[in-house]
Amino acid sequence: MTDFAPLYAAHLAELQRRTAEALARGGFDHLVVPSGTLHYQFFDDRDYPYAVNPQFKAWVPLTRNPGSWLVATPGQRPKLIYLQPFDYWHAVPQAPGGYWVEHFDVVVIRTAEEALQHLPADPARCAILGEPQSALRDHVPNNPPAVVNYLEYHRAHKTPYEVAMMREASRIGVRAHRAAERAFRAGASEFGIHLAYCQAAGQDANDLPYSNIVCLNEHAAVLHYHDRDRVPPREIRSFLIDAGAAFHGYACDITRTYARDTGSEFQALIDAVDAAQRAMCEQVRAGTDYKRIHLDAHLALAGILKEFGVIKASPEAALATGVSSAFFPHGIGHGIGLQVHDVAGFAASDAGGTIPKPEGHPYLRLTRTLEPGMAVTIEPGLYFIDMLLEEVKKNGHGDSVDWERVDAFKPFGGIRIEDDVVCTEAEPINLTREAFAEA
Repeated sequence: MTDFAPLYAAHLAELQRRTAEALARGGFDHLVVPSGTLHYQFFDDRDYPYAVNPQFKAWVPLTRNPGSWLVATPGQRPKLIYLQPFDYWHAVPQAPGGYWVEHFDVVVIRTAEEALQHLPADPARCAILGEPQSALRDHVPNNPPAVVNYLEYHRAHKTPYEVAMMREASRIGVRAHRAAERAFRAGASEFGIHLAYCQAAGQDANDLPYSNIVCLNEHAAVLHYHDRDRVPPREIRSFLIDAGAAFHGYACDITRTYARDTGSEFQALIDAVDAAQRAMCEQVRAGTDYKRIHLDAHLALAGILKEFGVIKASPEAALATGVSSAFFPHGIGHGIGLQVHDVAGFAASDAGGTIPKPEGHPYLRLTRTLEPGMAVTIEPGLYFIDMLLEEVKKNGHGDSVDWERVDAFKPFGGIRIEDDVVCTEAEPINLTREAFAEA
């Protein structure tokens, strides 16, 4: 088991260094971060699932503590204002404990309003990062751009502690993915596979970093399919699952695709995409423009489509004409860490600005040049989506496609394979493949 204590101490020191610089740029004395509050449904008294403020869980591995606050002042120990209410309706958070607590001055409060006694006296000297609903009297989140831009830009560079958190999340996710595959092979429904996944992960909808995508057959052609049929189809041909797991506030994001008949042509297509995906993961190296990985992915996937007789055009022509985008309509991936789609993917610098997406590729979520410590997903896909294929015909490129081959693959829906990869000074670290190898 990894000893998180020394990794966390170094992580905290880096957060304090970043905070001092961010506050200096914004002209503030204190960083104040609320954990967030509960949101209630309109015309009802039921609350939505609580989601912790990512700026809060960057400091402490607490994800179920609404009403708490963190205060960081350069040159001082950070303060955690920890809400532990008197409540017999709900389970009350236990007293904070673990490898991180010794680094904080912890103040326990019993009501949310008590936090005011422990927050800095002058809100005007505070950079308060959070949602408007977290406001306490004059302590209203102001989210100053100079502070937010700096912190979010550098959050792309993961500390060794954060990589360790993501590695643990990957281990949980892989364990659950293996259970989901077993359920698929046993003939379970989408809903049954989803339950098998949650059981193996030990996490449910309120714990998982995003809603599981569980697709049988043609449903794999819906990129964010969440309906989960309760009854399996009469004939099960294929299975795509995009599902993650969380550990101490950090996420993994894993996608795998399976053919029921492992000797089929669809399995061969999966194998070809898998081989191409592994090569794309090897491109996650310092100095590589992530946009280049995306465009190279289009060329590689178009080459696979041509090899399997689905398209007739060259990969270069397929990319130039948009034909490849009909089969691969999303981006090659995104940053990952505290959030599944981590922030500052387009940031030109820690002072702001944006790096544009390649023309004709509106769904790419990351355009930065990779640097050591960055963690990204690599998730190429091939899909057979009627509405996009119809656009190919409307745009005058129908003769670039063998429509009989499309019809042959359409009942399988599509393929996506996704790994989480950390850029280093040398070889990339593929957290996903590492976890599957361990399992």
